[in-house]
Amino acid sequence: MDSIPYGAIAALAGLVAGLVLGLAARLGDFCTLGALESALYGNDQRRLRLWGVVLGVAIFGTFLGDALGLIDVSASFYHQIAWNPLASIFGGLLFGYGMAMAGNCGFGALVRFGGGDLRSLVVVVVMGIFAFVALSGPLAPLRATLFPQQDASGPQGIAYDLGGLIGASPLAIAAVLAALLLGWALAHAPLRARPRQVAWGIAAGVAVVWSFAATSWIAADSLGEVQVEGLSFTAPLGRTLIWLMTSTAGGISFSVGSVCGVLIGALAGSIWRGLFRWEACEDPRELGRQVSGAAMMGVGGVIALGCSVGQGVSAFATLAWSGPVTLAAIAVGAAFGLRQLIGGFQPD
Repeated sequence: MDSIPYGAIAALAGLVAGLVLGLAARLGDFCTLGALESALYGNDQRRLRLWGVVLGVAIFGTFLGDALGLIDVSASFYHQIAWNPLASIFGGLLFGYGMAMAGNCGFGALVRFGGGDLRSLVVVVVMGIFAFVALSGPLAPLRATLFPQQDASGPQGIAYDLGGLIGASPLAIAAVLAALLLGWALAHAPLRARPRQVAWGIAAGVAVVWSFAATSWIAADSLGEVQVEGLSFTAPLGRTLIWLMTSTAGGISFSVGSVCGVLIGALAGSIWRGLFRWEACEDPRELGRQVSGAAMMGVGGVIALGCSVGQGVSAFATLAWSGPVTLAAIAVGAAFGLRQLIGGFQPD
């Protein structure tokens, strides 16, 4: 183990987490935009309620691991950077609208590419490029000026703030919120009638817990060489592209492993269900809409410090204030974009 670089160990941990998440998407229909579409226009809340299962398991598992010393919630950047509400709202709205235009988020595009959809490869590449345009490229100074990031002065988030207010432990707060989310999800009879789908929701939540537990252990063993992080698919898409183009041995990380894991899991799930087929874009206007949407997601995800999975699941699992706020903003932006598309709006 001593001869293996810490980055490679982190990448293996990410590969496992991404593999499970990719399978959950293909075999359990775990999808952000798909859940919103089904609930808003398909009169079907099963995929939306599945989010309650994923979040409930992720929240309780993360804080149980924190209480047992297996996870260091406070070391994740969701808690080390002071929350900027404007960044969460604006970035989330931009990301959500872009998600509707592109037809999927970064995670969903990876899943669809794993099923043979070449249009989604365009979304992945464009999103990864524009994420770094906003992160460290030409738009970085403007982003830093409009949405400055400052170090947090101490523990923050729902569990810490609410727990300090009422005198309860973070684990107790997390357990109550997790129970409420799981209760809301499983109160829906059509979802209960799909135990396999529920099982994949549980698996997705466990994958998030595994991410934090594995990177917490590696961060401690490497004396901070590896950061405590969860699953996310905005900047990690760009990091994976950079690693594929420029690295031969070093530079591999948890992010790269998780992106590759999702692709492998989605490919395996697509083949298992007999859904793999090559698809390409036949309409230039559709491709233009997807490219513009991917660009918006890349910029919006960096501003919000995460995507529908990075903030909506991973940050939410740590009960950072940014998690639910960004997820709500993403949902609003996506709902607005879907309404335009269904109403016949097609940007040139």
